[in-house]
Amino acid sequence: MDIRKATLADIKIISQIRKQQLIDEGIEPDVSIDSQLASFFKKTIAEGSLIEYLILDGQQIIATAAIYFQQFPPTYSNQSGVKGYITNMYTADSYRGKGLATRLLHQLVNEAKKKGVTKLWLGTSKLGRPVYEKFGFEQTGEWLNMDI
Repeated sequence: MDIRKATLADIKIISQIRKQQLIDEGIEPDVSIDSQLASFFKKTIAEGSLIEYLILDGQQIIATAAIYFQQFPPTYSNQSGVKGYITNMYTADSYRGKGLATRLLHQLVNEAKKKGVTKLWLGTSKLGRPVYEKFGFEQTGEWLNMDI
């Protein structure tokens, strides 16, 4: 299995995976979001505010994860105000339970550290919660948070 960063050439496939992730979470696809996803990924990948990793088994993408860097007003505990939002975490059914999500989380944390970001947060499904909590995320209100 190989791991690499997504590029602009991957927008179509990561958009498809994102839609499948939403469906798997029980969100009905009652409208098309193809153009919105393409615009989002094109902008954020190009400017570097989103870094998405892919794990491949041969040519097939079997897992993905992204970190989206967002600017907030600075605080005493986060002077830069920048936080990393973990999103697009997805592993194909037949590859779950093999540590791929944890491997991807390590990649995302390394990206945050490179940018000097120390605050991470995410929302999770019931399926993903144990992975994040084992990794060190803690429940704070409706979000899971982690200081790195």
